[in-house]
Amino acid sequence: MGMHPDVAVLLDLVPADFAGGEQIDWAAAEATLGTELPSDYKALLDTYGVGDIGDLIILPPLPSDVPGWDECHIGSMTDGLRGFWEDRGGVPHVTLGSEAVLPWGSGMNANEMAWLTNDPDPDKWPVIAWRRQHSWGESPWALFDCNMVQFITRMMLGQFDACPLGDASLWKRTGAFVSWREQDRRFRAGLDPATGEPDPYAEMYPFTEERP
Repeated sequence: MGMHPDVAVLLDLVPADFAGGEQIDWAAAEATLGTELPSDYKALLDTYGVGDIGDLIILPPLPSDVPGWDECHIGSMTDGLRGFWEDRGGVPHVTLGSEAVLPWGSGMNANEMAWLTNDPDPDKWPVIAWRRQHSWGESPWALFDCNMVQFITRMMLGQFDACPLGDASLWKRTGAFVSWREQDRRFRAGLDPATGEPDPYAEMYPFTEERP
């Protein structure tokens, strides 16, 4: 099977030089989550592995075995994001309850990204975003009629009317993908996990067998 076309577009913007190499058992992951997952999401993780694009954390479906990242995954983030939906009313004019919210992205100065699971076909799920920073009187929730990989590329290419999040670090600009494994390697080598540059604060961190 060839490359997913949306992931191919993303690869032109964000090289997979620091891919993680994970081989995710998608059947097991979907069984654990109780739902099928979109093909572009699975293709992204199959191509890049588990990691971040700039400040955007791409949530894996299940816990990672990389120290320090085991509590950052779809399952661990779902209840909290559904709570935001219940507390703030969700996307205006969308009547679905919080059980239709399934997260896929985090970080970005506490902005959260998810799917609205409003169709039996996961490839038809639109993206919803909870923006911690939003205009006065505006809902913190917004819906975008595209899949998650398209959302990332359109944000980086400036193809929305305005920045879709309350953080502009990937608005009209790209970010490097760095897998959690590479971040952990850099951390243990005394380098900045995001950039790979020498970390002036490295000596302050306790280097033990378990990453803090």
